Amino acid sequence: MSNILEIKGLTKRFGGLAAVDNVDFDVREGGITGLIGPNGAGKTTIFNLITGVYKVSSGNVFFRQKDITNTEPYLVADYGITRTFQNIRLFKNLNVFENVLTACHASAKYGLAESFLRLPRFRKEELALKKKAMDLLDYMGLADRKDAIANGLPYGLQRRLEITRALALDPKLLLLDEPAAGMNPDETEQLMKLIANIRDRFNLTVLVIEHHMDLVMGVCEHIVVLNFGKKLSEGRAEEIRGNKQVIEAYLGGEHAEC
Repeated sequence: MSNILEIKGLTKRFGGLAAVDNVDFDVREGGITGLIGPNGAGKTTIFNLITGVYKVSSGNVFFRQKDITNTEPYLVADYGITRTFQNIRLFKNLNVFENVLTACHASAKYGLAESFLRLPRFRKEELALKKKAMDLLDYMGLADRKDAIANGLPYGLQRRLEITRALALDPKLLLLDEPAAGMNPDETEQLMKLIANIRDRFNLTVLVIEHHMDLVMGVCEHIVVLNFGKKLSEGRAEEIRGNKQVIEAYLGGEHAEC
């Protein structure tokens, strides 16, 4: 299997502070990779650099061997990278169906005139996009909530809706930023299974930031650990679980000796 994403010497400075400092790692195509580390380790900053939200200070981001460093976010999405956010970003006053349909429209082929005049191509594509939105909602267990306003959903379902909307953009690489934040253990276990199913069902690659170690160790085939903006370690779950440097970074030196 080849690498779908390659991070080379990635650095981001804010003034004199290096939030990400010369980080290298690869993401294998078709895999589920975890990006973990204590708060402030630089995880979300890396997502923002990959997706063009932040400009890179130095280093490169390669997606399918193409250098996408400092590419505008809308082009990154067009290339096939979509994401969720640590703080949920939904169209909160739209209903569940409208949230997903809006994302589906990114793949629409009709023009403005066809839309305005409601020509046959427009009507045909609209039917197909609505079916795509409903199929996604059905797969993600949200079909019965399609008319609910997004802001009124329980927190766990808002997270699920955000993932559904990201899938509507037909990604090849899905970036999940703390998808289990605020979830109880049962919801986290369900999410773990969902992430694995999504990878298989939609034939995509997943890179996930997460603090829930049960989720990371249960679903990720490869894990990259950051600390103070630098890569601390990487490897399989069983290798990371017993790594003394990783334990110390999370729990502190005193606990690491236990």
